[in-house]
Amino acid sequence: MGNENYLPPPPGEKVTGRTWVAVLASLLGAFMAVLDIAITNSSLKEILGALSATQEEGSWISSAYLVAEIVVIPLAGFLSAVFSTRLYLAVNVLLFLLFSTLCGMAWSLESMIAFRAAQGFTGGVMIPMAMTLVTRKLPLKKRPIGLALFGMTATLAPTLGPTVGGYLTELYGWPSIFYINWVPGILLILGVTWGLEKEPLQLDLLKKVDWPSVAAMGIGLGSLTAMLEEGNAKDWFQSSFIITAAVLAVAGIYIWAWRGLTRSNTFIDLHIFGRPSFLISAVIAFTTGMGLYGSAFILPLYLGQIAQYTPMQIGLVIMWMGLPQLFIMPFAARLSTKLDNRVMMSVGLALFAASCFMNTHMSADT
Repeated sequence: MGNENYLPPPPGEKVTGRTWVAVLASLLGAFMAVLDIAITNSSLKEILGALSATQEEGSWISSAYLVAEIVVIPLAGFLSAVFSTRLYLAVNVLLFLLFSTLCGMAWSLESMIAFRAAQGFTGGVMIPMAMTLVTRKLPLKKRPIGLALFGMTATLAPTLGPTVGGYLTELYGWPSIFYINWVPGILLILGVTWGLEKEPLQLDLLKKVDWPSVAAMGIGLGSLTAMLEEGNAKDWFQSSFIITAAVLAVAGIYIWAWRGLTRSNTFIDLHIFGRPSFLISAVIAFTTGMGLYGSAFILPLYLGQIAQYTPMQIGLVIMWMGLPQLFIMPFAARLSTKLDNRVMMSVGLALFAASCFMNTHMSADT
């Protein structure tokens, strides 16, 4: 549904200044949304102290954001077709800023978790919308630049999150890690509203979509994320919570997949996973993301709780994960048009795997 909204521009179409503003603004939004996944990691000790919460309870500060984000990402394309990209993105950014402010003003662990979930639900929209605008608005010759910039937001933001969070917490206190979102957020709203044309709403699409599959997807992915996030802390299947989450995850994903493959009015065409190139790309993205976001999450916790680093010291260490990406990404965009992308990906994945393996030997005495 709404596939006409996703037609690529003609190969020779010139990219206007307004288009670049819209694309760059959306990439800034994706960067902000991904950054906020990890920005609390280096400051978690200070946040838990202020909210009188334990480490196990505090894990939900990150989990709530991630669960909500995972649920909304698959819906973003459909909802942007319903409400128009311009309106949908601008409203979600505004709500994201509101909930970010409320996170900084949280008075208890429960309020923080609720506001983080709402922040993730609105922030998750920005990630797929950035990719959508890159592929919709940029012609083929300019698309590698846009994709390289998107890749930089996806890989650089998780490593910069603890760095930014550590510096802000040390200098201005932990609430500032949420208030800082207003700076890029306002720029994003201005860029999107000026750079994108107004589009008519297509509210009739809401009547045509298979809502049971939407509900099943939300329950399945949300439960799966919660299970994986909390499994280790709760000793996996020794916990009734993990067992319940696992059952809901399997049931929800099965119903979603079954309805998605047997009905024509689904919000995501699951048949695309039948294409080998797409399936392989999805598996690689999943594996890389697991290693990237996993290391970006666990390393700040290790440095803060085991090595007893301050937030600023944690930021200085994590910063060295992001700096090489910042320098290499522009060259990667140029090389992608000259070299076989499979070779580039193989080299990058091999180096990434080697670096992750090197970190497996860390201990309390490292």
